[in-house]
Amino acid sequence: MPARNGRDRTARRERAMNYNQIFDQAIDRLHSEGRYRVFIDIMRNKGTFPNARCFAGHNGPKPITVWCSNDYLSMGQHPKVIAAMEEALHDVGAGSGGTRNIGGNTHFHVQLERELADLHGKDGALLFTSGYVSNDATLSTLAKLLPGCVIFSDELNHASMIAGIRNSGCEKRVFRHNDLEHLEELLAAEAPETPKLIAFESVYSMDADIAPIHAICDLAEKYNALTYIDEVHAVGMYGKRGGGISERDEAAHRIDIIEGTLGKAFGVMGGYIAADTRVIDCIRSYAPGFIFTTSLSPVLVAGVLAAVRHLKESNEEREAQQRNAALLKAKFAAAGLPVMPSQTHIVPLMVGDPVRAKKISDILLAEYGAYVQPINFPTVPRGTERLRFTPGPTHTEAMMDDLTTALVEIWDRLELELARAA
Repeated sequence: MPARNGRDRTARRERAMNYNQIFDQAIDRLHSEGRYRVFIDIMRNKGTFPNARCFAGHNGPKPITVWCSNDYLSMGQHPKVIAAMEEALHDVGAGSGGTRNIGGNTHFHVQLERELADLHGKDGALLFTSGYVSNDATLSTLAKLLPGCVIFSDELNHASMIAGIRNSGCEKRVFRHNDLEHLEELLAAEAPETPKLIAFESVYSMDADIAPIHAICDLAEKYNALTYIDEVHAVGMYGKRGGGISERDEAAHRIDIIEGTLGKAFGVMGGYIAADTRVIDCIRSYAPGFIFTTSLSPVLVAGVLAAVRHLKESNEEREAQQRNAALLKAKFAAAGLPVMPSQTHIVPLMVGDPVRAKKISDILLAEYGAYVQPINFPTVPRGTERLRFTPGPTHTEAMMDDLTTALVEIWDRLELELARAA
């Protein structure tokens, strides 16, 4: 028996070594392709964003400037948001206590859903723990409820939308990015009685372009399809009250389901959908990603509630952010840096190589105290690796000048091509 136990232990060790080898090879592949992801160890300075402290690669904190935050309007630093969260913490405590149907529902959740429904002109809204979960849970559940549903998905849709469509088990048709002719060709090929859902984004965060919402809605009406729009990079940012591109373009009433995030322009955490109460009730009742997940902490919900209410009334943050985004684009272009065409608040700088993108990011942080993460595959296609800058309302022109000078120096050092003025 002891000999047998010894053989068993040896076999287990060999199996473990095989598993470890597989894991090691998987990580080695990422290193060899130049797309191994490193999470920078930083702390933001409350009230002085984009100033932060970096703890990586040196003794003690080093001052840095953050250029890649999705807290687009610095609402995570806003006094109203912080005060609301502090008040909620001392009023109700830290956690929610469970799922929404078992102890995790609070008056804060109810209030925020009402505000979000009002923001988008819908009858109802439903909170999720993240924008990823709201996309995955809603799309997978919707398609399962519609017998024989076919989903038409823009080829650049976010990974969470792709996951939701895949998890639905339904048929899908992928149309070329913002290509209306291709979309109509695919719609026309389906039987008129087939349930159809068109899923797309308003702002595509990596290419910084915008969907033709009204034209897509025209096709949806022509072919009797539901519409689902992801507004995560637009809510809070566009429209008189921050309702997104669909509000700005006066198209919200034509969209069946509007999905958004609470972790970007609103500065805290969470996701949501806004729609007709029938749709909300179905997702609330059938989506496992909602039913079986502990609800957002009421402290977080209170903070978002303050942010949403503030941005419904204030355009100051949006206008300052748009000015700064336009200014940074102009400075990059004037310096000959390969800034990509952008219709939005996002400023992408094309590199086209994962190793060089990571190298530029590393030099910026180590030598210039400027923090921006490289964007590599699978977030963007191979060969289109880039740096993605998100200037906010509190970035100064002096910061932009320093960043532009640093980038030009690094471009020269790495012998990358600049578009020099004649």
